[in-house]
Amino acid sequence: MDFKRVVKLGIKDGVETTWELAKVIVPVYFIITFLKYTPIIDWMTEVFQPVTLLIGLPGEATLPIVIANALTVYPAIPAITALSFTSKEITIIGTIILLCHSLPVETVIAKKAGSIGWKIIIIRILAAILAGIILNLMMGG
Repeated sequence: MDFKRVVKLGIKDGVETTWELAKVIVPVYFIITFLKYTPIIDWMTEVFQPVTLLIGLPGEATLPIVIANALTVYPAIPAITALSFTSKEITIIGTIILLCHSLPVETVIAKKAGSIGWKIIIIRILAAILAGIILNLMMGG
């Protein structure tokens, strides 16, 4: 295979992948931005509080975790710093985000690589919750 053909194929695949990712990232970004101005965030905090308490976190931890899951790690960082979390809580939130972030984007990539998207999502969410529970117990939960 000659170099020009490889470069052309790489550019074509890169543009196609970028388009697939943009179809996910852009709508999610606008939805999260909209939700910030509604009572839905408070509702999410209440709904997820039983799970967040299980992993040693206050309900407010839902916001950076959801942001990291829907978008990526970077917009979750200001959400973490804007709220008052202990070092234990930040450690748990960081670990959860490490294991379970950018779900829409990374699911598209995983599907393109031949994986089954919904299985990847479930495994990552369960791994994050389990890690949160273990950390909470290890750190004095």
